[in-house]
Amino acid sequence: MAQSAIVEDGTHHEHEHPGELTYIKVAVTLSIITMVEVAIWYINWFHDTGLLVPTLLILSAIKFVAVVGFFMHLKFDDRRFTYMFGAGLAVAASIILALMALFHWHGIQYAQKLIS
Repeated sequence: MAQSAIVEDGTHHEHEHPGELTYIKVAVTLSIITMVEVAIWYINWFHDTGLLVPTLLILSAIKFVAVVGFFMHLKFDDRRFTYMFGAGLAVAASIILALMALFHWHGIQYAQKLIS
């Protein structure tokens, strides 16, 4: 089934909709990434070095791109939609990283305030 889209110069651009095999490949890739995430949780080295959260964030971002690109058909739509989702991901990632840095260097000692 071909879908058409109007490109910037006003002409129609048609592309083939991906088949079932493409979606199966993406689903298998997402499953493998999820299995890696679960396995990483059980490896003590990631906990000891402090690389657990950054590694899981990177793997989650890869899964986000795959889901948005294929299952939401952004790979085949206007680039502005891709930029919109990419900007949302960048804003969310920067907020999370800023909060992680804030609580790492300026942690609030809740337990000490409750004891005093």
